[in-house]
Amino acid sequence: MNEIPRSLFQRWWHSFEEDAGGVAVYRSEGYDFPLARGRDGLEFLTDGAFIDYLVGAADAPEPMHGRWRLLESRRLAITFPGTDHPGRELEVLSCDEHLLKTRTTSE
Repeated sequence: MNEIPRSLFQRWWHSFEEDAGGVAVYRSEGYDFPLARGRDGLEFLTDGAFIDYLVGAADAPEPMHGRWRLLESRRLAITFPGTDHPGRELEVLSCDEHLLKTRTTSE
């Protein structure tokens, strides 16, 4: 993957049941997840906006707005200007319209 795939630009929900070996797995909207007490997610927009969906009160997702930018072919910097929410770097390992696999390279 030398450029950002178009399929990245959507809302993704963390399929933590599938995480392994430091790889985080996300599924697209509409995936039939097993029951869980809250599920975090993320969303990439084409204009560089980013939304971190955090598990909030009553296990409902609460959006934290930030920005993303490409560092190199598969690494993205995620920041949250004007907040104390920590940024991070993500490596996109694979992405298609239904499945996203990432690795956090820094926090």
